[in-house]
Amino acid sequence: MNIILFGAPGAGKGTQAKVLIDYLNIIQISTGDMLRDEVKSGSNLGKMAKQIMDKGDLISDEIIMEIIGERIKKPDCKNGFIFDGFPRTLNQAKSLDDLLASKEMKIDNIIEIYVEEDLLLERINKRISENDISRDDDNPEVLKNRIEIYKSDTLPVLNYYKQSNRLNSVNGMQEIDKVSDDIKNIILT
Repeated sequence: MNIILFGAPGAGKGTQAKVLIDYLNIIQISTGDMLRDEVKSGSNLGKMAKQIMDKGDLISDEIIMEIIGERIKKPDCKNGFIFDGFPRTLNQAKSLDDLLASKEMKIDNIIEIYVEEDLLLERINKRISENDISRDDDNPEVLKNRIEIYKSDTLPVLNYYKQSNRLNSVNGMQEIDKVSDDIKNIILT
């Protein structure tokens, strides 16, 4: 089963992805994690990505699609995967549809975890205060920029999936277990 989880930064995509990984025995494909790993490696791509990510801006579609195309060919994807925070742009969504079709694959469920903006800021501030080690992009200024980018770039993607009757939405402001149950109900229907 192949799934896309949507939600603004701090909506709980990573948390819900972990639940679904165990529940469905599939893997998580997080472009953010892949890019952060690239940054840690110190490669040229990693250095370029770090400069872009530190501003809260998005990496080019060409680079992302190349990374995704290589990743879904790996054997650990045979049972399925979850895209966490991808696609982020309309171009990426269309490119993903084309890429999957060329590999005779498809996305089975597209789920938005909706959380109001004030709560997103509160969650990120809490994550920062509770962790000794924070991500470079975990700060209020970068988060606000990421939310604006999400609104301008990613909301058209949601509309794209909504128009094709592929989008389901869950209330991400509920308790974590309730959000998980709502997502499982969507997947099982």
